[in-house]
Amino acid sequence: MRRLAARAARTPFSLSVATVLLVTALATGLLRGPSYALRLLLGTGYHSAIGLGHWWTPITSVFLVDNIAELILAILGAILVLGAAERLLGTGRTILAFLATAVIGTGLGLVLQDFGVAGGEMWSRGVRELWALDPFTPILGTIMAASGFAGALWRRRIRVLTLAAALVLLLYSGQPSDLYRLLAVLTGLVLGIALRPVRREAAWRRSSDHETRTLFGAIVAVLAVGPVVTVVSGGRFGILAPLGLLLTQEVPSAGDVVDRCLLGNITRQCVHELTLERIGGVGPVLVSLLPLIVLLIAAYGLTRGRRFAAGLAIVVNVGMAALGAWYYGLLPVSGEPYSFQWRSGQYWEVALVLIVSVLVPAATAVWIALSLRHFPVRTRPGYLRRFAVITTGGLLALSVVYVSLGWVLRDHFRPAVTLADLVADLPERFIPVGFLRLERLSFLPGDPLSSVLYDWVGPIFWLLVIGGAILALRTGAVGAPPEDQLRLRALLHAGGGGSLAHMATWEGSSLWFAAAEPAPAAPVAIAYRVVNGVAITVAEPIGVDPADDLPRASAVVAAFARMCDDHGWVPVFYSLRDRWRPVFDEMGWQAMEVGEETVLRPHNWATTGKKWQDIRSSVNRAQKLGVRAVWTTYRSLPLRQAAQIAEISEQWVQEKGLPELGFTLGGLDELRDPDVRLMLAIDSDDRILAVTSWLPTYRGGEVIGWTLDFMRRGSDTMNGVMEFLISETASLLKDRQEVEFLSLSAAPLATTGAARPDDETGSLAARMLDFLGRTLEPVYGFRSLFAFKRKFQPEFHPLFMAYPDPVALPAIGVALARAYLPTLTLREAAAFVRSLG
Repeated sequence: MRRLAARAARTPFSLSVATVLLVTALATGLLRGPSYALRLLLGTGYHSAIGLGHWWTPITSVFLVDNIAELILAILGAILVLGAAERLLGTGRTILAFLATAVIGTGLGLVLQDFGVAGGEMWSRGVRELWALDPFTPILGTIMAASGFAGALWRRRIRVLTLAAALVLLLYSGQPSDLYRLLAVLTGLVLGIALRPVRREAAWRRSSDHETRTLFGAIVAVLAVGPVVTVVSGGRFGILAPLGLLLTQEVPSAGDVVDRCLLGNITRQCVHELTLERIGGVGPVLVSLLPLIVLLIAAYGLTRGRRFAAGLAIVVNVGMAALGAWYYGLLPVSGEPYSFQWRSGQYWEVALVLIVSVLVPAATAVWIALSLRHFPVRTRPGYLRRFAVITTGGLLALSVVYVSLGWVLRDHFRPAVTLADLVADLPERFIPVGFLRLERLSFLPGDPLSSVLYDWVGPIFWLLVIGGAILALRTGAVGAPPEDQLRLRALLHAGGGGSLAHMATWEGSSLWFAAAEPAPAAPVAIAYRVVNGVAITVAEPIGVDPADDLPRASAVVAAFARMCDDHGWVPVFYSLRDRWRPVFDEMGWQAMEVGEETVLRPHNWATTGKKWQDIRSSVNRAQKLGVRAVWTTYRSLPLRQAAQIAEISEQWVQEKGLPELGFTLGGLDELRDPDVRLMLAIDSDDRILAVTSWLPTYRGGEVIGWTLDFMRRGSDTMNGVMEFLISETASLLKDRQEVEFLSLSAAPLATTGAARPDDETGSLAARMLDFLGRTLEPVYGFRSLFAFKRKFQPEFHPLFMAYPDPVALPAIGVALARAYLPTLTLREAAAFVRSLG
């Protein structure tokens, strides 16, 4: 209660708006809203504000609602959305933004309508009698203004999603209030920038791959849900208006329609009734809605980085654009009698509406296609083939069923159909009815049996697409299938693979298992990624230790190399400890050092002495500021703290001139693993200041070590917060006798001394890596990170890379670069090179 009271004290204006909305609703009509006279007096719109001179309506209209459902949504919006804006802006600026966006957004909309009516513009004349009661106009405008005061992550999310939602409402509903709302959102954007100009270093820059995928998924989902607005909105001006007609008007009987319209009497009323007849049932409604569900499924897959989901979204959007171009663009100008809409109104207005209805899905498809690099998780070919079989096989089977049964039931249609009629009509059974409202109708079903065949072929096909897509997204990621992941985790829990072995569980890695030979031996797993024809292992082989069984370790490596050779890949073993050198020396492979792992021993942990002064100072500073360390898991965090971690990570990514690294460096997605632990720095207000993640290493089912992976800190946190977190982690684990080591992992391209290549070619490669490390240091700080880890007086364990042929070194170097920077574009690389001078 105390916390709720504190939050209420911080948002007095938002609570006041919610209270006013409730009071006015009780006073003017709780269930159905204000009376006609009150709507005309207090509601805004062209007729009331300009025609009758009610200049006050841009303010009064935002405190009224149409019905009880809108009241509930408005109160929630005031408390949650406007409340969030008030916490960011403060009460004074919130009041300013609320009033300014309401007046300016609505005022600009009214001016545009006035110009439209004066110029005879079709939309303005069509809606001039409508009025708006809309509290969401200033609510969305205010949160847009508040985005200027939010952090990098939420600033982008608020702006992108709010603007997308406003655009979708305007495109699919098209009422005056939708125009006012969009203009209020744009006004809020300008106001937010004016109130708090974003500093250059914090300007709109690259987002992390995780955040980019989240935004893609959210926008595709908003665009998919958009047509449903046509169903629930009061006025239906969108491209799926026939769905709205089904809900609001009586569907005439098929017999009456056919009798009047199939004899050449093609009038406006006839086409209207044919449209109603087309959607007169559950099946036609489903065939319009199910493709939107496919897009929602694709949106979910986009957030997971799935390339299949990107392809699915592209195909559906291209299909919608193509259908729109054909049925809205080509047919109306072909001289057919049903093109009456093009003979009325101004040609450019109709053309603009139709062009926009085609360009929205087309632009979405192009946008996704140009951003495929953000969706690296591919689907295994077997699952792609299964999806293709399900969809194409289902399409062919349903087509045969429709044509063959339709021929058997030909006398059940009005008029009786021919085989050519059924074949010509077949494509339209799978097309959303909204695209067919201008299409010629040759026949209709005349009884329930023919209606089932006519109406349900399309929905069954789209249900097959939905089922196949769900299966492909749930089980089809390239890399380790679920059963192999279970085998891998069993091996990890048994022990082996070193401190980096848990990285083998990350999405995107493929798994290869060596046979359990001789029979008593346990299986061995190798995790790898194939990049540009190079198979790079993620960690040491899991399940065998060359110190205990050198012959078997050599046999496993040789078998993996043969498998790679069979596939035409160059095998590369990456990040190996020195105990693996004898294996590759025996095989005659080349080796070169690529980093050094820093390791602490918790049972010896102490921070006494001069060399530990920096660590002690960081711990003491945190204690004085009331900062505490919390050992937890990501799944245990409340949503608010999970969002704080995402915000911290996004700020960190935005500070870089290049994309965030991958491969052996985890991101937000890897924190969700239930085996991974987090050590958080949390202040007295329960705000997360910094986060580290720790990967487990097992032996006999018990954790014997933890490896540092994810490190992020807020830009405004205390100095030394990372030293504090690592020190607290070591102190926490000191008393746990089973924990043998605490690895601070390795900084790529950074070592304590010169690399130890085995030949002249290796020496050249080492010098190249040294140059690359120095070049990337200003951006990624590998060597600064290595110097930071040296503060903890760790043990140093060299890590090396083994490869069979020095000639392949250039290809290996490129593959490693692409593995760490999978989304780097040529433009970004060129910009970075230019920045180096």
